Amino acid sequence: MLKPILQVLYGSQTGSAQDTAHRVARQARRKQIQVQVLPLDSYNVANLISETLVVFVCATTGQGDPPDNMKNFWRFIFKKSLPLGSLSQLDCAVLGLGDSSYAKFNFVAKKLYKRLVQLGASMLLPVGLADDQHHLGADAVIYPWLTALWDKFYALYPCFSDVIPLSEYEPLPPTYKFHFLEKKEVCIPNTSLDQSFPTQSRPSPCRLLSNLRITEASHFQDVRLIEFDITGTNIAFTAGDVVMMYPQNSPEDVEQFRQLLSLDLEAIFTLQPTHSTAVPCRIPQPCTMLYLVENILDISSVPRRSFFELLSTFATNELEREKLLEFSSPADQEELHSYCNRPRRTILEVLADFPHTTAELRVDYLLDLFPEIQPRSFSIASSLQSHPHRLQILVAVVWYKTKLFKPRRGLCSTWLASLDPIQGETYVPLWVKKGTLKFPKDKDIPVIMVGPGTGVAPFRSALQERIPEGKHINVLFFGCRSESKDFYFRSEWEKAEKMGHLTLYTSFSRDQIVSEQEKVYVQHRVLENAKLLWDLIASKNGCFYIAGNAKQMPASVCDALSKVFQQEGGLSSEDAIQMLAIMEKSGRLQCETWS
Repeated sequence: MLKPILQVLYGSQTGSAQDTAHRVARQARRKQIQVQVLPLDSYNVANLISETLVVFVCATTGQGDPPDNMKNFWRFIFKKSLPLGSLSQLDCAVLGLGDSSYAKFNFVAKKLYKRLVQLGASMLLPVGLADDQHHLGADAVIYPWLTALWDKFYALYPCFSDVIPLSEYEPLPPTYKFHFLEKKEVCIPNTSLDQSFPTQSRPSPCRLLSNLRITEASHFQDVRLIEFDITGTNIAFTAGDVVMMYPQNSPEDVEQFRQLLSLDLEAIFTLQPTHSTAVPCRIPQPCTMLYLVENILDISSVPRRSFFELLSTFATNELEREKLLEFSSPADQEELHSYCNRPRRTILEVLADFPHTTAELRVDYLLDLFPEIQPRSFSIASSLQSHPHRLQILVAVVWYKTKLFKPRRGLCSTWLASLDPIQGETYVPLWVKKGTLKFPKDKDIPVIMVGPGTGVAPFRSALQERIPEGKHINVLFFGCRSESKDFYFRSEWEKAEKMGHLTLYTSFSRDQIVSEQEKVYVQHRVLENAKLLWDLIASKNGCFYIAGNAKQMPASVCDALSKVFQQEGGLSSEDAIQMLAIMEKSGRLQCETWS
């Protein structure tokens, strides 16, 4: 029997599916299986009809959407013109990465699995549904699923059973070789002021105009209204769109990383792939080590188990090697979770905890060991009608304590908060993509918006668009902790309300409460205004929007809306849920949530 080439194809938004796909590929290489790993949109989908063995690793984004790097594949695979038996020669498996706090948990993986079966593919095992909410994280599903996958593989291809696998204690060859250059012989390309059309691979640098804290000084949370000048960038947007950016590592973290790995940050290099792999498009050729560490390597993230697997292959110190192998073992996932995930220990802190192994690391393995910084997205909080040539975002600076000495900080929000236009011109490379929220064009259709905290950002953009267009049937439910400390855009809402362009309902959960049961949230205000909402939705075809943290709020608001339908419309519980489903399918109920 001919030995197959395994294709590992992934759709990844935040890097988790990409990491898992490369983990599958590394396991295959150790088993001496020829493997290729690619994002789905970089794979020539026309070749799928002739493939024999494929593993799909897919995340789900937003409200059941495919990641950006598999959208072309997604459109193709669901074409009605594809013959139902066209993939009958294909053996494949689908592994989904999701979060069960979202309503459409692992929707992409489930739907892809069904479609592949419909097209005639033979599934090696049931779809794997990894869940970030599991107390052990996604690995609780990924590890047993991969074990079952290789069992199926050996049963299907017995010719591999005699192949001696590579040792798990030795590093695989690096994906890239670093070729260092003499500084006098190269000219580093200027990546900071590239004025090309803005895309993920070529963002437009936008000048930072202002960076203002809008929470009261004594409030526990630092929330910023940040404004950029987009003049001459070709950036355009409408309400509901999101702006994307890549953050930078802090100078403190860059210096610590330099010291731990004894790097020369002024060194200049080019990358040479060791097999058919493209150089990451964000890394210029040639590149300085400073640029790589500052802009590319995600050294302050919480490492995944794959990091410990790779790190253990470099360990020569017996005690460190033993501990790294323990963290790499599926039998000790609880141990790893306690050490790493619960306290949110960073890659930098892990390297410091394993100094002997860190000293063994070779530069060629930097891009294998350390994940790339992923882009961050922010709902745009302004409109071009109200702020021509400007783009504003609302940013909550992430800062919290764990059992570790240093507070945990969000990479992007901390970086943004540190930027000060008063100290000199500052440019942030940006690009815009379509968001999930779409607002009605008909000015007579009411819009009901529920946006507690920074979830109000896209609704500010919508109101700044809608009001000048004569769309005045707007209802906003806004919630925060305190009326005096974090009531974002209060003067704007009160002005719009005074002019008859907005109906505003507020909830301040920490003001004048005696017990936990007395806290008032946006879902309580929704239920209190059941008569108005039923009239707007049932009689006037109104649209209902929810934006904010995905943890509990969206489900609580939907539950409150279901009760509105029962209370005012006389619907049964089942009929109310069905009405919500119909509204969602028709676009009259839309959510934009994040975890």
